[in-house]
Amino acid sequence: MGRVIKVLRLDTKSGRRRADRGRALVTGGAGFLGSHLCERLLGNGYEVIALDNFHTGKKYNLAGIERDAAFSCIKHDVVDALPQDLVVDEIYNLACPASPPHYQADPIHTFKTNVFGSINLLELARRHEAKIFQASTSEVYGDPLVHPQPEGYFGNVNTHGPRSCYDEGKRSAETLFYDYSRTYGIDVRVARIFNTYGPRMQPDDGRVVSNFIVQALRGDDITVYGSGSQTRSFCFVDDLIEGFIRLVNAPEAPQHPVNIGNPVEFTIMELAELVIDYTNSRSRIVHRPLPVDDPKQRKPDISFAREHLGWEPKVALAEGLAHTTAYFDALLGGRKFATSQRARTASVREVVAL
Repeated sequence: MGRVIKVLRLDTKSGRRRADRGRALVTGGAGFLGSHLCERLLGNGYEVIALDNFHTGKKYNLAGIERDAAFSCIKHDVVDALPQDLVVDEIYNLACPASPPHYQADPIHTFKTNVFGSINLLELARRHEAKIFQASTSEVYGDPLVHPQPEGYFGNVNTHGPRSCYDEGKRSAETLFYDYSRTYGIDVRVARIFNTYGPRMQPDDGRVVSNFIVQALRGDDITVYGSGSQTRSFCFVDDLIEGFIRLVNAPEAPQHPVNIGNPVEFTIMELAELVIDYTNSRSRIVHRPLPVDDPKQRKPDISFAREHLGWEPKVALAEGLAHTTAYFDALLGGRKFATSQRARTASVREVVAL
């Protein structure tokens, strides 16, 4: 059984449940994305239960909501049988490390989290006729041969490489979600997440935005793997969470996963130079060998989300970097930095592209 950090059920004045929208379970709720999602759901009138094994999630991510009367948190691993008394209306499955150093640290457990965890949660949804959301990933496209990547692209994934525990784990989870939907009529919503950044990322999570910002703030060398010509599309966390909410609240469940990400493409070298300029850092850019199976390009086709969800990202990279850099600056003990003209004007290309 999981350990409940704090439990609530009733409004102290009325004696009724405070939640207007029902009870939502967020697995991975203490993580980067999960904690932001918990906040958003609470703001939308839900009673929220976060479930996390705290392997990569952090309790301090929940500091702003831990005293909320409509919030509770359970320490538990989704690989294990779920608490028997867990009753929910909606389930949001974000339980899996998303950065390569973290998911490669225990690849077998990563795969189990995606498969066994999904089965446990799908069975919970089946018992309570709950709507269930799966946080999938653009990694299901592997090193894509189609660009940008539409949802109908089947991908180019190495099934036995060092990244496969995550890539194939997420692909397997998608299969389970749609098989449960077809077999039992469960309402499933699946989002394929592209590179996301923002406050509450971990300094050591190994993802490129956090790596570059932390290195720049510390004055360390900026580590670029390969030539830096590989591309990524960076979505600010607030935009991503809005995409989640719109997907879950859509009147009809899409019969396929939906890309949620920012379609504006940057090279890794452009990002490194932008971070150095933004932080006024004296860091040098150094190159290291490209990791195995590292994708050469990554850009979502968000046509479906635009047309059917009315969603597209709003936060330009320059604005998102400001919020993210301020977060890491505070986390690392504070270092004054000034924004360069280049960083301030970096959003022009994004506005045109959108």
